[in-house]
Amino acid sequence: MTTCMWKEMREGAAAIARQADKQDARYAELGARLRHTDPHALVTVARGSSDHAAAYLAYLTMLRLGRLSVSLPMSLVTLYDAPLDVAGTVAVAISQSGRSPDVVEPIKRFRQGRAQTVALVNDAASPLAEAAEWTLPLEAGPEYAVAATKSYIASLAAGARLVAHWADDAQLLNGLAALPDNLAKAQEVDWSHGVEVLQQAERIMVVGRGLTLPVALEAALKCKETAAIQAEAFSGAEIKHGPMALIDEGYPLLIFAPRGPAQAGLIKLAEEMRGRGAKVLLAAPTDVAERELTLPLGPVPELDPIAAITAFYPMVEALARARGYDPDQPRHLNKVTLTR
Repeated sequence: MTTCMWKEMREGAAAIARQADKQDARYAELGARLRHTDPHALVTVARGSSDHAAAYLAYLTMLRLGRLSVSLPMSLVTLYDAPLDVAGTVAVAISQSGRSPDVVEPIKRFRQGRAQTVALVNDAASPLAEAAEWTLPLEAGPEYAVAATKSYIASLAAGARLVAHWADDAQLLNGLAALPDNLAKAQEVDWSHGVEVLQQAERIMVVGRGLTLPVALEAALKCKETAAIQAEAFSGAEIKHGPMALIDEGYPLLIFAPRGPAQAGLIKLAEEMRGRGAKVLLAAPTDVAERELTLPLGPVPELDPIAAITAFYPMVEALARARGYDPDQPRHLNKVTLTR
């Protein structure tokens, strides 16, 4: 059985190539504008997988540009009509459909409030695209599986592209140019061991830190919506607080530990959790002997999370089918969710 999810997740590399070819000049134009206007903060507006991509954008913005970033609780606008002062900020909405009112309405309000508004959206004819001053299509193409894959990969790349042009960062821009070929290889990494470990699981913790925390959030969501596993995502720094009380013999953990300053702590955490009897799936690069899963690397460290989720998606799609679920049609879910 070849699912839509399987086909679509394998189109992520091509989507990023289209994004570069068709939209990079527009990103460069926006980057120049942002350098000129110098917004003092970033506000992101998104739900679900798109919010996880927004969290990655926020991390990169703070890391590379030093601008504080916050995810908007949309109910402040749609339900409570809070008097938010957004002048001098840049507001970025990320959405596959661009049709949910709680994503569209804040962008309308923020544009009226003299924020610079940006829509990273897959549907260029959507209400969100019409509401924003700057519309940058994701170029993922039609996505039919309920669980977003290629649109999430394209959203991550779009966030990185925005930051790269805003910062005029040659290293990150060069990394993005190499990313399509890199991801084509990343999706071939064998994570079948993860299916074996998780096929009978009813719960899991997914752990990341820094730039990989948004990927952990996305992986946990996919475990829930496609494989019906109760999944929670935590920072490696937070798991030793309240979540530690849940870990007992056989408790499964998936830990993303790419290169970088967070890696040593995540490897140590994996060792400690094994000592508690947990079933640990440590996803780490080939130079980490303790790994259970091989984590592919991006062209530059800031793009490692995109390679990581590209390796994860085939595993969770196979896991859903192994557990008897159709990953294209998760229970009780629709492709477009209209919330306020």
